[in-house]
Amino acid sequence: MSTSGPDLPLRYDQIRRALDARPAPGERERLKQEIIALFRDADAAAAAALAFKASVKELVEVWKQLDGGAPATTPATALASGFSGRVDHLGASTFIEKGWSKLSLGDPAGAEVALRRALELAPASDEAETLLGWAQMLQQQYDAATQTFGQVLARDPEHALAVTNLGYISLRTGRYGEAIEHLSRAIRLDRDRKATLYAHLYLGMVYREREMYDDAATFFRRALALGPNLLESWYELGHTYWRAGQRDEAIAAWRAGAEANKFSPWGKRCAEMLGQVEQGVAPSRAD
Repeated sequence: MSTSGPDLPLRYDQIRRALDARPAPGERERLKQEIIALFRDADAAAAAALAFKASVKELVEVWKQLDGGAPATTPATALASGFSGRVDHLGASTFIEKGWSKLSLGDPAGAEVALRRALELAPASDEAETLLGWAQMLQQQYDAATQTFGQVLARDPEHALAVTNLGYISLRTGRYGEAIEHLSRAIRLDRDRKATLYAHLYLGMVYREREMYDDAATFFRRALALGPNLLESWYELGHTYWRAGQRDEAIAAWRAGAEANKFSPWGKRCAEMLGQVEQGVAPSRAD
């Protein structure tokens, strides 16, 4: 059979229908071999597509080198701009990844620089713009962040991460009812694992601020169940227990966070809280 694109979906459908019919053991072995062959051919087709895409990029470079380029308003220039946009969109992913990495390392200002560069390369990228809003939010630029998230939601009203971060802004500006509404909605949407994870974390923070400590601890523990590497949850859980008068539980939470990853920013903050308690100093209020 040909490995060309149109054949692959047809072969997939044929195999899927055969599997849905619950074939006999002998037939299953034949289907297994067909699946292996399909996977191999799909891999080859993907490699061919990437090679073809690279050749198209070469056409763009050849076009750019033509003498006496046409004025900016001509169809030829518009076509070149279209090619350039696609190529730049691929390059933007590097800056998006860099932005997220800097956010994770507690450097929102550095993240903002990377994400603005990503948006120069790929304007109106929901991912880049949402992370930019997050970077603004962590720098307490709440008005700018709200505007950025609003632009994302104008394109996608159910963008879960934008909804989650609007909930965080509501929390930080003391609008707790609004925060609960946003964060609960993000959890119901359940469209983005990161959004769901942080919605639980932020709901825990909302309930702690309302002195509903049991509910806060529940949400922090749910966040840890969803994302064990989100050490911020241990940090916030420790503060929740401390404010509830549960000293031993607070120490245990901070110790768990510190031991999980002593090199991460939140692991270090958990260790700092432990150090304060051991020196007889009451931990500072959670941020």
